[in-house]
Amino acid sequence: MREALALAREAAAAGEVPVGCVLVAGGEVIGKGRNSPIEMLDPTAHAEMLALRQGAFALSNYRLSEATLYCTLEPCPMCAGALVAARVQTLVFGARDLRFGGVRSKFQIADSPLLNHRVEVIEGVLGAESTLLLQRFFNARRGSADTR
Repeated sequence: MREALALAREAAAAGEVPVGCVLVAGGEVIGKGRNSPIEMLDPTAHAEMLALRQGAFALSNYRLSEATLYCTLEPCPMCAGALVAARVQTLVFGARDLRFGGVRSKFQIADSPLLNHRVEVIEGVLGAESTLLLQRFFNARRGSADTR
């Protein structure tokens, strides 16, 4: 998760919403991503999507059934759907996304009994650090004086 936080900081430095993800399988990092929709001119270039693409390429398989995705922020509905489609085993995330969360806050896509796969979800890992990074980013963009 610390590596995901480092990627989130890179995203913030590039002017992107600070979200970072690391995909691990067999004890090895097989994919990484940081939010990049502005840079890549791609609305699907979320950190999760980029990490999943790298991981699928690394394994030569679109099924990532033994992988764990570490993400600083709760995935949106698009990314949560991709986790299910890729058959990711476990999602570990830091902060909830109270506006757009697709895993806990607004929807429960990743482990919905309505779908053909359920992702194990672990939340709150380095949640305070993830939340603080997001708060600082948005406070700075809004011109708030409180960017502690």
